[in-house]
Amino acid sequence: MNFGRKIACGVLLLCLSASVAAQVRFSNQKLNNGGESALRENVGKLINASAMIYQLYVDSVDSKKMVEDAINGILSKLDPHSAYTNAVETKRFTEPLEGSFEGIGVQFNMLEDTLIVIQPVPKGPSEKVGILAGDRIISVADTAIAGVKMSREEIMRRLRGPKGSVAHLGVLRSGIKDTLKFDVVRDKIPVNSVDAAYMVTPTIGLIRFNNFAQTTHDEVVMAIDRLKEKGMKDLILDLQQNGGGYLQAAADIASEFLQKGDLIVYTRGRSVPDQEFRSTGGGAFTEGKIIVLVDDYSASASEILAGAIQDQDRGIVVGRRTFGKGLVQRPLEMPDGSMIRLTVARYYTPSGRCIQKPYEKGKQREYALDIINRYNKGELTNADSIHFPDSLRYQTLRKQRTVYGGGGIMPDYFVALDSTRFSKQYRQLSAKNLIVNTSLKYMDKHRKKLTKSYPTFEKFQKNFQVPQDVIDGILAEGEKQEIKAKDEAEKSKTIENIQLIMKGLIARDLWDMSEYYAVIYADDEVVHKAVELMESNNEQ
Repeated sequence: MNFGRKIACGVLLLCLSASVAAQVRFSNQKLNNGGESALRENVGKLINASAMIYQLYVDSVDSKKMVEDAINGILSKLDPHSAYTNAVETKRFTEPLEGSFEGIGVQFNMLEDTLIVIQPVPKGPSEKVGILAGDRIISVADTAIAGVKMSREEIMRRLRGPKGSVAHLGVLRSGIKDTLKFDVVRDKIPVNSVDAAYMVTPTIGLIRFNNFAQTTHDEVVMAIDRLKEKGMKDLILDLQQNGGGYLQAAADIASEFLQKGDLIVYTRGRSVPDQEFRSTGGGAFTEGKIIVLVDDYSASASEILAGAIQDQDRGIVVGRRTFGKGLVQRPLEMPDGSMIRLTVARYYTPSGRCIQKPYEKGKQREYALDIINRYNKGELTNADSIHFPDSLRYQTLRKQRTVYGGGGIMPDYFVALDSTRFSKQYRQLSAKNLIVNTSLKYMDKHRKKLTKSYPTFEKFQKNFQVPQDVIDGILAEGEKQEIKAKDEAEKSKTIENIQLIMKGLIARDLWDMSEYYAVIYADDEVVHKAVELMESNNEQ
């Protein structure tokens, strides 16, 4: 193709670009102040420059990468959350929020270079053909995936596939000499948002979820109903490390706790209409006390939910100031499956607080370092280090309590980050996967005995202790890798940490994630503070 044809192609692309631009206009309004003419001129300049580079540059040019780099370059000069993802990245990004993927339906972990099934998904395709917890999947379609140093990502790629396709698996099972063969018909596998739902006390329930996906609202309602059947009167909502997700999911969940018509959140932007989200009423939990747990990684939809409950005086927030992501992204799909997520508005809580923390356009690195800067300034360990000017003081809507703007949701009760909870030695052992690998080996060897000895989680929680020789084995392996405690106090703390986390991992393998959190949260200061506030009647 000669240069003249390149320019002709550029004119065609410009027309297509104008067509795409027309699709994202709202109410078919023209851009103001001659903006449309300027846009055409500047887009034409970009297309012409791309054609010139592709045709004339001294070396060969990857045109696809050049365009993607240009898009990323433009977006990098905007806010920190406008972003471009190629088709593969887009699928990876959206899959957890869609609530399902297509595969064989197992929870697994890697022990050295072998896949061990933690649990088959209940009623999933693997459970239907008889795959059990503790099985080792060593081959897929006669190709070895064990003992060949295959990456976790590549193993997942081989196990996943379109619904209806068949995965031919080779499986080793404890006590059986020969390799077992299973033909698993892949199906839609649910991706659950709710990590845990259990009773902390006879009357206080806890629900923890990790994002706000398409199925999260239904999952939370089902969890509430199950806990109410167990006697729940009051509820702890755990949004720690929940990075958000769909706005509508946050609004739907908030409606389960608020009265009909209560404002949940509103948005404002330059070119998109303002929006209000209000409670639809008739929620699953509108009477009992609520405490929301947050930390510095609670973001976006988590902040919408926490802010609505706080501003409407439906409950209180406990923990540390949230991340401060209050920018609304609109997904704009490209024909090749790639996507631009463009910021089009800002979130505001019912009292009028802007959730988004301050930022400078184009300074993404400084924005990314905000959490580290908070720690260095002492904010995560000392609430008194945070000072709010009068302009950032707001009032809740019913009790006129003082709450604060300026980015993120400031908790009503601050709980400092406990940087000493886990010893340095433990963190080093954990980073080397010595804790997880040891728990997998222990379960592999003792699963039948544990299942027989602990028919209920309650009995396990009360009586089980990780054997000392198992802990000693971890410490000995750590010493081989030059991981040692500096003194007896640190060693004692490390043993305490190993005991707690290994017990949680074993509980997860025997039951599920609810039991894992029931174990590790028995030693959690934020959960303890929430329970204390509820039981002292000082929480609202």
